[in-house]
Amino acid sequence: MKRTKLKLKKVKLFLLSLCFFTVSFSTFNLLPSFAAAPKHYDELKFPELPELKLPKYTRFELKNGMRVYLMEDKELPLVGGTALFRTGDRFEPIDKIGLANLTGEVMRTGGTKKHSSDELNLLLERKAASVETGIGATSGSANFSALAEDVEPVIDLFAEVIREPIFAQEKLDLAKKQEQGGIARRNDNPDNITSREFQKLIYGDRSPYARTVEYKTLANISRDDLVSFYQKYFHPKNMILGISGDFDTAKMRSLIESKFGNWEPTQSAEMPTLPTVSVAKQGGIFLVNQPQLSQSYVQMGHLGGMLNSPDYGALDVMNGVLNGFGGRLFNNVRSRQGLAYSVYAAWSPRFDYPGVFVAGGQTRSDATVPFIKAIRTEIDRIRTEAITPEELAFAKDSKINSFIFKFEDPSQTLARLMNYEYYGYPQDFIFSYRRSIEKATIADVQRVANTYLKPENLVTLVVGNTAAIQPPLSSLGTSVKVQSLDITIPSAT
Repeated sequence: MKRTKLKLKKVKLFLLSLCFFTVSFSTFNLLPSFAAAPKHYDELKFPELPELKLPKYTRFELKNGMRVYLMEDKELPLVGGTALFRTGDRFEPIDKIGLANLTGEVMRTGGTKKHSSDELNLLLERKAASVETGIGATSGSANFSALAEDVEPVIDLFAEVIREPIFAQEKLDLAKKQEQGGIARRNDNPDNITSREFQKLIYGDRSPYARTVEYKTLANISRDDLVSFYQKYFHPKNMILGISGDFDTAKMRSLIESKFGNWEPTQSAEMPTLPTVSVAKQGGIFLVNQPQLSQSYVQMGHLGGMLNSPDYGALDVMNGVLNGFGGRLFNNVRSRQGLAYSVYAAWSPRFDYPGVFVAGGQTRSDATVPFIKAIRTEIDRIRTEAITPEELAFAKDSKINSFIFKFEDPSQTLARLMNYEYYGYPQDFIFSYRRSIEKATIADVQRVANTYLKPENLVTLVVGNTAAIQPPLSSLGTSVKVQSLDITIPSAT
């Protein structure tokens, strides 16, 4: 019996080896046929990208004026929501800079009439949920995320934070101390210095789009200021709520109506007037001396425009020609001339106020002047010379093919719809923007570059080591006067 089993085992091993040898030999014989037909990447054929469509959603308005978007997504048992409020730090008084940010922070950390901050944290942690609030430059927001099974109690807390914050004094004191720490450290990072001071040069240091919080303005802010700011801007007519995730639309609508339907503003709801924007500087070279640096941080540009410009599609194609691994700046300034660690240039618009055209990057100290000259050359060249068909095709394909990533999940689409309504854009803006890219021609790119880019208005800012910048910045032109900027942090008195 043992011998029979041994023989059977040997037979099985032989057959298994034979099968392996046969498969291996067959595969080996097929390898040349596989290897004989490789194609160059530009010969590869891919199917057309599917047509992009908005997912199904529901929009309705409560009797108190609050607008709501609901978009179901059953892929995961999660629900998330965002409320947008028509506010922003651009509406805070100039002597109380920092008020909006503190209001947005302490609205959540200060607790509510029913729950302290610690109680809120504990309730949310037990359900692996979150509720957060904040106020930025042009809007305020409140967000929540929850498991689908916990959505009702979490939305209850979400509504509580929005409707019944108490702005606890001790939490305001803590937030102010943290803000003071941020002021003390704001000159530690040269990148932050460059972007902050460049915005001041473009918009003006008193502009709501460039001014910075100081110890003095922080000291002027009281709890009553937070309450007043909240009451002025946080009310149903000023709110757009969007929720996406695993829920039933009819049940969610009923839930929202029960939590927000009886909410009324405590004072008359007035729509804030947008602050005006004017040109602060036209031309000039500015320097922030930082002796400890071994490289220079450069930004140069001028006031730009808004997203609703009919030329934005062509301007974005222009951005594609200038930037990226196949772009002119990377190829010429970084690769061929070796003048940059990073380099970029972009027409960067905003929804409801003029953005900027900004170019720049980082370079070693002794290459600062050649780096600035090289960027200027590329700006002049795209204005005066037609781009090639290959550059146009590359830029357009890169932009158009990236559109699929703007629709990766319903929450992205929902956020876009809310933003369009918030800023008064048509709901199909993203599709008209895509069509404007598709229609852009070589002549269009040169026309918008020549129309919108103003080399004579370029404001140039360098943050670097003055002694190491050789040749000096003054060598950029015979009439150039380099102006030094003082970034000393003012005291509280």
